[in-house]
Amino acid sequence: MTPRMLTVLLVRAPGPRQIEQRELRLPAGSTLGQALQAAGWSIEGVDEVGLWGRKAPLDRTLHDGDRVELYRPLRVDPKRARRERFGRQGARTAGLFARRRPGSKPGY
Repeated sequence: MTPRMLTVLLVRAPGPRQIEQRELRLPAGSTLGQALQAAGWSIEGVDEVGLWGRKAPLDRTLHDGDRVELYRPLRVDPKRARRERFGRQGARTAGLFARRRPGSKPGY
């Protein structure tokens, strides 16, 4: 009887607008840390590691079809970046009612 194998997808973004993906076949019962070792990816400079968008410890057991993700630390607080972007655009050109039909009332 051959040992059962599972397939996982490893995803990371080393820089802005860059994505690296690698599909691995691992023995059943492998952990998140073992998957990173098998891929040759270090966790230096990585803020968090997770499965399907949720933080997970390195000793978490993987299942077939799991998506392992490495998260970089944020450089700017998302709320602050949104406020600054909104300030540059102005209140009338941003948001839900930015594109109105000609001649329509404000808010429609």
